[in-house]
Amino acid sequence: MAIRDDVLVVGGGLAGMTAALAAAREGASVRVVTDSESTLQQASGLVDVLGYPNPHDARDGDRDGDGGDAGDGSSAPPVANPFDAIDSLPEDHPYQLVGVDALRGGLAIFDDATGDLYRGGHTERNALVPTVGGTVKPTARYPASVAPGLASDDRTTLLVGFDGDTDVDAPNVAAHLRAVGVPFDVGGVTVEFPGDPDGTDQQTRLAHALDTDEDGVRRRLAERVKRSLKRADDVFGDASDTDEGAATGSAVAGFGDVERVGLPAVLGRDRPRQVRDALAEHLDAAVFELPPAPPSLPGVRLRYRLRDALRDAGVAVTTGNPVVDHDVEPGAGDGGDAGKNAAPRITTIYADRNGTRTPYEPEAVVLATGGLVGGGIDSERDAVYEPVFDCPVSHPEDRYDWSDADAFGSHAFARFGVRIDADGRVLDADGDPLYANLTAAGGVVGGYDAAAEKSASGVSLATGYVAGRTASADASSSHPTPTDVTADR
Repeated sequence: MAIRDDVLVVGGGLAGMTAALAAAREGASVRVVTDSESTLQQASGLVDVLGYPNPHDARDGDRDGDGGDAGDGSSAPPVANPFDAIDSLPEDHPYQLVGVDALRGGLAIFDDATGDLYRGGHTERNALVPTVGGTVKPTARYPASVAPGLASDDRTTLLVGFDGDTDVDAPNVAAHLRAVGVPFDVGGVTVEFPGDPDGTDQQTRLAHALDTDEDGVRRRLAERVKRSLKRADDVFGDASDTDEGAATGSAVAGFGDVERVGLPAVLGRDRPRQVRDALAEHLDAAVFELPPAPPSLPGVRLRYRLRDALRDAGVAVTTGNPVVDHDVEPGAGDGGDAGKNAAPRITTIYADRNGTRTPYEPEAVVLATGGLVGGGIDSERDAVYEPVFDCPVSHPEDRYDWSDADAFGSHAFARFGVRIDADGRVLDADGDPLYANLTAAGGVVGGYDAAAEKSASGVSLATGYVAGRTASADASSSHPTPTDVTADR
């Protein structure tokens, strides 16, 4: 017997979860089907809406590609308010298609789902966050664990790395931040993490040790951080570091002058707030996490929080079941009703469950499988395609035109994806709905360069919001039947 729901979301990343929550809020019964765990754990945990609206015109100085000022004076500053810059984007950009209200709606869903885990919802302006690359990155939402470390804060800051951790070279990060010209004194030290936690995954084992405070590791770590600051001039820069280095170093005489301490993003998986509060008490300074390179614990925390939100909303989640086939029924065709009613309709989706094809019969479907990196868009030597529903993907015929000769140039492949309309419906090559009940969200949607613009999360939220609401409306108009199978809800 087929499993019936109003809305079936294919894909469990930020876009898919947002679409599921948006549809559930409209009263739809919703199921998420995904072939793997959410890719959120592979993310930094920052939620970028729009940092650089014209990235290839304005970011020649950002040669490392992480969205920060390279410090050579040639990089244009990031946009202060993403909403003010949306009108300057191309007409086929997802933000232009779904509109600013969709972005606000997606952010509202995110804020409600994450609660006190995230900050930034008090304003539409970007925050500037120091990164492990020693740059400053614009972002719209950021973990509460990152909030005390914002670049707009002028408190004296000590960055701390751990021996053997190649992700955070604290002295190097501090030197780069001084070169960029952050408005605060910043130095960096490296310490040995207390004890020898068991396990091979360094992030997980360090976080577990801090969660449980085994052998008083929080206090012991704080003591090592305090002892590390023996010669402030060496730590906070000197005349050979930057032009202002001598003044920067002389302003910090010892640890008593440190007001903020930034550490790698391993400050607990399950009890991050308790860990930070304990370290702050031991250090008598504000404590924050440096936004990490992925994969990251902030991404894991976000995944858990959003999964909790799905559960609370009554959304079913089926993991480890890739979609392998689907059935359709004809639409009215050219002689029938206009718009989506003329298009065929997806009636059944088949997912592979341990070698068995499991049928699902939703009233509406949301495609949220990711882009080229996530496998939602695929390619062969002479073609680019969407592998689940065979949605058309526009691309240059000549493969050599898919990329730019400059590694940091404007690459066509970065904008590959399916086309959608203002309601999030997937369009065919003629600009008509491909299926009457199919919408798309997130990285599978084309028309934007997420990495260069720093817009991936925002597009996922905006398109997920629209796709989920449209899917719910489609399901409602189809007079859905009750769910037949609810055992794995």
